[in-house]
Amino acid sequence: MIILFENRTSRFFGIVAIFIAIILVLFPFFWIFLESIKPPSLGGRPDIWFFEPSWENWSEVVLYSSVPLNILNSFFIALITVVISLICGAPAAYAFSRFRGFKGARYSILAAEMMPPAILILPLFLLLYKLELIDSRIGVITAHLTFVIPVVTWFLIGFFDEVPKDLEDQAMIDGYTRFQAFYKVILPVVRPGLGAAGVFGFVLSWNDLFYSLLLTGAESRTLPVAIAGFWTFRGIELGKMAVAILIAVIPVLILSYSIQKHLIRGIGGSGVKY
Repeated sequence: MIILFENRTSRFFGIVAIFIAIILVLFPFFWIFLESIKPPSLGGRPDIWFFEPSWENWSEVVLYSSVPLNILNSFFIALITVVISLICGAPAAYAFSRFRGFKGARYSILAAEMMPPAILILPLFLLLYKLELIDSRIGVITAHLTFVIPVVTWFLIGFFDEVPKDLEDQAMIDGYTRFQAFYKVILPVVRPGLGAAGVFGFVLSWNDLFYSLLLTGAESRTLPVAIAGFWTFRGIELGKMAVAILIAVIPVLILSYSIQKHLIRGIGGSGVKY
């Protein structure tokens, strides 16, 4: 009887905890959506919850601002960054997984991930300035590669660790070179990991504000920079900012949900194992 009571109590508190967590997660999105459909005259009034919805902020942002161009810039930059990161990161992750002579090798990838962006921005800026790539998509892609490639590489190491070494040994016995074994045998096995790493890298590039804010101008401005631009010397255009935030967040939520299982595998499986 006591055990039954304890089980019911634990289940009750578990349900309450989950319910509270859901509210805490969803409430910010609900509040941002309310701000996006408030009439401009009521913008910035968090105490007003009941009003007649207005789509003026949406029309201003979608039809009469640079946000659509900023979305295309962000998508193009994130896509190219991910493609290059996978081309470079997959062979690197394979090498780290299979050749473990230097025990600090994996830690070097982790150190690259943890390096503060402020350390790299000055040499990057000077380099891109000399190459006349400031305010260009190529310049932003170059900056994004400095943090996306290490993350993608670290992410993929765990997936390559799960592939039995006997698989490629058998392929090499059958006449494949190591590169052919990697390309034709190993990569198809870790295809889910490649997709998950690609989505993860895409989200990182899509969300970047630091490099994009310092390296872009009118032509190459990304969506996070456009969102920050609604904070002007006249105040915050909260309604328009809310619209842009929702536009930026929706693809991130969809992509993150699609890779959640592989995301846990990639992060949890990339530990240093010797």
